[in-house]
Amino acid sequence: MEKAQVALAITGMTCGHCVAAVKKALAAVPGVEEVEVTLAPPRAAVAFDPSRTTVEMLTKATAEEGYPSSAAAG
Repeated sequence: MEKAQVALAITGMTCGHCVAAVKKALAAVPGVEEVEVTLAPPRAAVAFDPSRTTVEMLTKATAEEGYPSSAAAG
């Protein structure tokens, strides 16, 4: 199975609850294998199966939770 990784820059996270909410939202996306979310900097590192999900699905999941995100540069 192929595995892809992406770093997401996340907007609006201010506390540990925010981190937990984002991690839960990303982990619920089918095909996501690993999620690590940090508050400083506000990012998420996600390992996923590209045959089951896309970066767009990941950013949609965080936005639906109230935390817009985009693929981070670098």
